[in-house]
Amino acid sequence: MALRSDWSQRTCSMARGLDILGDPWSMLVLREVFFGNGRFEAMKVRLGAADSVLTRRLSGLVDAGLLTRRPYDDGGRTRQEYVLTTKGEDALPVLNAVVIWAEKHLPAPSEQAHMFVIHNGCGARTSSADTCTSCGDPLTAANTSWHSLTRTTDPVPLASAGTRAPAPGRPVPTRPENGTAA
Repeated sequence: MALRSDWSQRTCSMARGLDILGDPWSMLVLREVFFGNGRFEAMKVRLGAADSVLTRRLSGLVDAGLLTRRPYDDGGRTRQEYVLTTKGEDALPVLNAVVIWAEKHLPAPSEQAHMFVIHNGCGARTSSADTCTSCGDPLTAANTSWHSLTRTTDPVPLASAGTRAPAPGRPVPTRPENGTAA
């Protein structure tokens, strides 16, 4: 029995969007790829997800056109990593909105359990999902960082379509905090 209905053919745009973006695991997978953590094993560790759960979500995001697979050599064999497509990058305001809403309305379980959206252009934390509330510039993956206090002491520049973040020389943290920590 399916866990939910297929909403992909609904006449409501929100229902069709939720068919792809409404699953918490899919949103967390997208978070990891925006953080530049697009390799299966690293995502699995960071998310604390079962292989089957992660495989289904990654396949669904690839099928929906939000992610693509890209080969890489791990030193012994060729593996696949997941990177954003332009369609996937366009989901950034949705993820930003969830972060901003949660910071505003939900209590954090600890002082470290916070995540902020930062506009790299002016360095300000923003309270809008698509526009910097300090300088008015539109937010894109290329000019936005997320600052997850459970990951790093500094904001992490986001990956954009076809790229990995963070910048070279800055490792992608894969240490899980509590399974799904930002």
